[in-house]
Amino acid sequence: MSTISIAAGLDSRLSRVRRIDGPVTLTRRGQVVVVAAFLLAAFALMIAFGGLATATKEAGEPVPVKMVEVQPGDTLYDLAGEVAGPGEVRETVHRILQLNDLNGGVLPVGDKIAVPLR
Repeated sequence: MSTISIAAGLDSRLSRVRRIDGPVTLTRRGQVVVVAAFLLAAFALMIAFGGLATATKEAGEPVPVKMVEVQPGDTLYDLAGEVAGPGEVRETVHRILQLNDLNGGVLPVGDKIAVPLR
């Protein structure tokens, strides 16, 4: 056991030192301060390093495309098959989906979509 001696002239509250045997827990106010400090530090880091999150500083290479009006019965695979080389139809379908920001394979008749050239 350890003992602490306090000079006689100090306040009586200081003369009693309590020994902590169990785990130390934070009060509600202490918890709020710790969470607020963490959020403030995370926010400061996001501001400091947020500019590094851009993909690139240079523009990409433009993709040569042709605009095609969708006719009744047209599918993505039909349109991709017209411009894709052998064995490249799936990749061309994927590029058409990306270029036109399409979620699925449904093509509304009359819409104009960009089809990449080889």
